[in-house]
Amino acid sequence: MLNINKNKDADKMTVALEGRLDTTTAPELEASLKEDIDGVAQLVIDIEKLEYISSAGLRVLLAAQKIMNKQGSMVVSHPNEVISEIFEVTGFCDILTIE
Repeated sequence: MLNINKNKDADKMTVALEGRLDTTTAPELEASLKEDIDGVAQLVIDIEKLEYISSAGLRVLLAAQKIMNKQGSMVVSHPNEVISEIFEVTGFCDILTIE
């Protein structure tokens, strides 16, 4: 189960995720981002309430990062210990901007 809460203000979009980002929910997030990412210069993905992320979830973040590299910036904010560890083990801490 994943809750996606999007807030768009001019060219900044904040996407707050709550629950699990896995094989089942990753396509949902991917579709949701694609829907609204046009014209966004600053993307903030708030994962404070994200409990789990799988490789499928990491792929969606990577795809979003690639899009944002062309049109602006992306920040992943508030990872918990579990998610931070996954980012470190996978090397995503070097790819993503994490705050």
